[in-house]
Amino acid sequence: MNSRDLQFIRKIISEIDVANGFIDDMSYDEFAGDELIRRAVCMTLINIGELVKGLSGELRTANPHIPWRSISGLRDLAAHKYQTLRMDDVWKTLRDDLTPLKAELEKMSE
Repeated sequence: MNSRDLQFIRKIISEIDVANGFIDDMSYDEFAGDELIRRAVCMTLINIGELVKGLSGELRTANPHIPWRSISGLRDLAAHKYQTLRMDDVWKTLRDDLTPLKAELEKMSE
């Protein structure tokens, strides 16, 4: 892995930690009712997607088990169609997808 990719991977891991910190022990109802947290989380997902777009094609091709296109696609939706995002989908991404993604990225960065 080149040093630029490694730097981006580390930044993605950091952004995942930020997102997880926002929702730490929140319930979905608390999340759905907190506009500030929803917007902060979506901005963090935008940051993650933007960082993924900056990764080399070689790294993404070498790791096809990671849904790179879906991650960057969520970035585009959050950035350009925020008002149409379904917060239950965002919540599912936060709860089900970020921790496994972080684990994969940590393995890659070792």
